[in-house]
Amino acid sequence: MLTAIDRYLARLIALPLLGTLVIAAMLLVLDKMLSLFDFVAAEGGPVSAVWRMLANMLPEYLSLGIPIGLMLGILLAFRKLATSSELDVMRAVGLSYGRLLRVPYMFAFALALLNLGIVGWVQPLSRHAYEALRFELRSGALGASIKVGEFTSLGKRMTLRIERSLDEGRNLRGIFVRAVGKDGQSVAVTAAQGAFLATDDPDTIIFRLRDGVLVNDAPKYKTPRILSFSSHDLPIDLPQIENFRGRDVDREKTLPELFSMGRDPATPTKLRNEVRSNFHFRMVEVVMMMLLPMAALAFAIPPKRSTSALGVFLSIVFIVTYHKINQYGESIGSLGKIDPIIALWGPFLLASGLIFWMYHVIAHRPGGQPIAALEYAFAKLGKQIGRLLRFVTRRGEPAQGAA
Repeated sequence: MLTAIDRYLARLIALPLLGTLVIAAMLLVLDKMLSLFDFVAAEGGPVSAVWRMLANMLPEYLSLGIPIGLMLGILLAFRKLATSSELDVMRAVGLSYGRLLRVPYMFAFALALLNLGIVGWVQPLSRHAYEALRFELRSGALGASIKVGEFTSLGKRMTLRIERSLDEGRNLRGIFVRAVGKDGQSVAVTAAQGAFLATDDPDTIIFRLRDGVLVNDAPKYKTPRILSFSSHDLPIDLPQIENFRGRDVDREKTLPELFSMGRDPATPTKLRNEVRSNFHFRMVEVVMMMLLPMAALAFAIPPKRSTSALGVFLSIVFIVTYHKINQYGESIGSLGKIDPIIALWGPFLLASGLIFWMYHVIAHRPGGQPIAALEYAFAKLGKQIGRLLRFVTRRGEPAQGAA
């Protein structure tokens, strides 16, 4: 059963955890949204494709945001307890740090399972769906529009150019079309107006042209044949769209698939290194979440009579740096230079040792503060910067008075 203190800690952790998770995800989404809008506009795709692509990117952003949210949620909760002296009261009535970490570890266990499901199953499938949408945009499978004022190739044998587009593409002006047949026969058409019409055949559309000139030429014609028309229907065979590849990339495989491929003797050596590196990268990121409550506690508690927020800054630097080191370890492991187990679990052991030492100092040494030296150094640096600013301000005051 949870006590009143446990419920109080849960409320303190939940709000900053959810807030950090939402803010981190939104910042990553907004950053990606601009580039996706540019990409979709350049390919002439519908705006709805942007939202579908962002939805498929969300699991990847959550896999990054959940550890950061867990770290900051626990850190800010214990920082509030420490700065308001509530933590001293809890310690005075016999509550150890190990007992106070019961609720944070409930959050850590639940979020680690959630993150395991995301990186193990949801993220690979959503990444494949995202790449499929990019492929469909490039190939025109999403109904990409013809760019006004530019020459557009429809297949290998037809070129189209349109000067103006009105009524959302239903009324086209200033049209030029040139098509070349397999026998060398060519047709060039200019028309004042036109519109695309659907047919019963999904692979063919009709381009209805009005008030134009058609020039038909072939190797057997001595001179090209010219025809003026008020209305002419030009059938257009749509280009065949190749199918998108399967989930052949290691990042698009689920954890059981990666495990099976890594143990299969028939897997090529290069692919096995990539598969094993990606498998251990995902696992080490999830396992590290079980150590974040201790790290957050160590970073959260400032020295006595201090309200410094250096621990918040250091915690973010720590978790981002560790993530980047894991990415580097995955890269060199996939190249076969170092065994993936050493490249990824080696940094994990070093980071674990640092976290256990920090927790031991804060929990079992009277008055211990693992980042006290950094706190002292940053405090001295802040004072020096303040003195420098005051000196510059005093030097500038006489000059302003003389002016």
